[in-house]
Amino acid sequence: MKINNITKKHKQYPAYLKEITYPPKELFVIGESLESYLPAVTIVGSRKLTTYGREVTYRLAYDLAKQGITIISGLALGADGVAHEAALDAGGRTLAVLAGGLDSIHPRSHRNLAIRLLKQGGTLISEYPEGTPPLKQNFVARNRLVAGMSDIVLVTEATEASGSLITARFALEQNKTVAAVPGLITSGQSVGTNNLIKSGAHLASSAQDILDLLGIESKTKERQAVFGDTAEEQTIIDLMQEGITALDELQKRSKLDPAIFSQTITMLEISSKIRPLGAAHWTLS
Repeated sequence: MKINNITKKHKQYPAYLKEITYPPKELFVIGESLESYLPAVTIVGSRKLTTYGREVTYRLAYDLAKQGITIISGLALGADGVAHEAALDAGGRTLAVLAGGLDSIHPRSHRNLAIRLLKQGGTLISEYPEGTPPLKQNFVARNRLVAGMSDIVLVTEATEASGSLITARFALEQNKTVAAVPGLITSGQSVGTNNLIKSGAHLASSAQDILDLLGIESKTKERQAVFGDTAEEQTIIDLMQEGITALDELQKRSKLDPAIFSQTITMLEISSKIRPLGAAHWTLS
């Protein structure tokens, strides 16, 4: 697809970016127009998400996209990719800000995700022209744009030294609202988000918390309860509602015959009542 360049005088140049320190002189864009992408929420977090981090990132991005909120992130591994994917699964719009030229997708493993993003009405953005490699310093600079283009920055899971905290700092410098998902106090992967909350970031435990910060009324009813069609299905659903996601633990706690358990998991997935998180973990849809 054609790469278009947008200068600060162009009508598509995001108004929010004109207000940040060192706004790009021009942007390089592939995909849909940037004229009406707001309201938008930036979702960032660890590149090495825990099962919990993956689940909350997906659920928040999915639910917000369902409400018509544009999801912005950096197409990186971990939280970025999960947020983009969730927004697309919800039929919503998502924007990805890259740290290099748009002629080369980084990481390469997200090339198909970038293609899907464009096919579903999303946009790829960079301040760097074609041929620019994704140098280390570019990622830090990119984060100011990831923060600057949205109304709110949401950090879903982060260690004490996570790069996503740089995005949060840029957001604070830009007078943006910052929110964070709380995590276990025993988990090193949640130290960064828990510290953000202690420092004054808004606690986000659901999409409704973000909608409240945006001043937007929910367009849909709250997530409906999930019920099984059989006693075996209900047993597994009840265990998942308790927070158990590991397949081996679900089988052990359900006390179901392995063959019956496997069949039940398959039927729950077919009926879209559960979905895989990866690494042999499942969650309710």
